Amino acid sequence: MSRAVEETNRRLLRARDAMDRSYAEPLDIPALARIALVSEAHFIRSFRATFGETPHRYLQRRRVERSMSLLRETDRSVTDICMAVGFSSLGTFSRTFHGIVGESPSAYRARAAVTAAPTCFTRRWMRPSSFGEAPAGDRPIA
Repeated sequence: MSRAVEETNRRLLRARDAMDRSYAEPLDIPALARIALVSEAHFIRSFRATFGETPHRYLQRRRVERSMSLLRETDRSVTDICMAVGFSSLGTFSRTFHGIVGESPSAYRARAAVTAAPTCFTRRWMRPSSFGEAPAGDRPIA
């Protein structure tokens, strides 16, 4: 790997880390592109090429992951969780959650009982990988 590619990846990781830290706050492409020290269009293209999804989709997935944890571990309302993870609309949250997880937030909460499995296994199994993909356990091993 060339030094230039390595430096670009490092900058993109800084932007992704900022998204991970501030997932519940309103984030915009210009601010993330400034963190990565590239133009907005180049940031979107580079992020997708490096991480396999657009910055917007990555942020949505992180928000849904956090909401899944809150749905399992708290009795807060779905609307409260929606706002806590950074969505401004319950409809958008529900549609995005269903698109990633495959069921509504309420259905997920009803199904996701506390398990006796170690947390690391539960998190790996319950983590959504991306839009439209099968859960990790349903994918063939290559």
